[in-house]
Amino acid sequence: MQRPLVIALLTLLLGLPISAMAQPTTPAASPMATSGDFAGLVDIGGGRQMYLECRGEGDPTVILEAGAGNNASVWDSVALSPDSDQTAVLPGVAAFTRVCAYDRPGTILDFDRHSRSDPAPMPRTASDIVADLHALLGAAAIPGPYVFAAHSFGGMVVRLYAATYPDEVVGLVLVDAAHEDYYAAQREVLTPEQRAEMARALEQGPPELADYPVRERLDPDASAAQMREAAAASPLRPLPLIVLTHGRPWDWPPGYPADALEAVWLPLQEKLVALVPDGRLVVAEQSGHFISGDQPELVIEAIRQVVEAVRNPGAWPGGTGS
Repeated sequence: MQRPLVIALLTLLLGLPISAMAQPTTPAASPMATSGDFAGLVDIGGGRQMYLECRGEGDPTVILEAGAGNNASVWDSVALSPDSDQTAVLPGVAAFTRVCAYDRPGTILDFDRHSRSDPAPMPRTASDIVADLHALLGAAAIPGPYVFAAHSFGGMVVRLYAATYPDEVVGLVLVDAAHEDYYAAQREVLTPEQRAEMARALEQGPPELADYPVRERLDPDASAAQMREAAAASPLRPLPLIVLTHGRPWDWPPGYPADALEAVWLPLQEKLVALVPDGRLVVAEQSGHFISGDQPELVIEAIRQVVEAVRNPGAWPGGTGS
């Protein structure tokens, strides 16, 4: 069944793939996730708890940051097609290092399965998310420094984290990640009617989530402004960076300027690669925007390469993995 238009618009604006698979039940609260398999709630202060899941062993720890609207399960097997024989990103990375994913407030796996973290005031910005993530990693006693892998809007979150806490980030994998200039550039090629439709979609959300008033709502323009300011004040340090971008065009609704929108995307992906010396760009030829669902092996391999570069700086050109 085709998604309603509002879902298509949210997907393309902020990166929300909707999975219809089952989701694990929420485990009881637990204070930290220092070793072993962990899945539970962590008290981050201020009367709030956040859901965190960690697997595997080894350094550095990889932190997975989902795209807009999605919770930790989007990285797991539950988000793949039921007949898929692929290995999802979370278990795939757990095979060679420690990896953690978490639920932002108001996020979902599908329309019936909502965030396991406590709600927070909406709308939110990338800076709000960084503050939560930093509090969560500290409260759960997850030792850094970290390699971050992030999808879509999550790309700005992890770059802002790296600008805010540069000593805590030693590698990045950006998975069809949004550049801070994308949202304004996107509007430039849309008609006024299409821009208004986008704004309504963001404000109202899918009708299927009408009974979920605490759903994640993001402010992409404020987040982009935060990212620009942070990038100017604290440029990304040299580190292993791989940028994965989609090879199959996004499925825009009829009447939208698909070619012009695609033309906006790739140059900004190249800007992301150029943030550090020796950054790498990989085109996922068989993937749309949801690369971790279409070709999870590419995401796993990119994370593996960055992790290996951190462990062995000589494995990365320029020795930037230290």
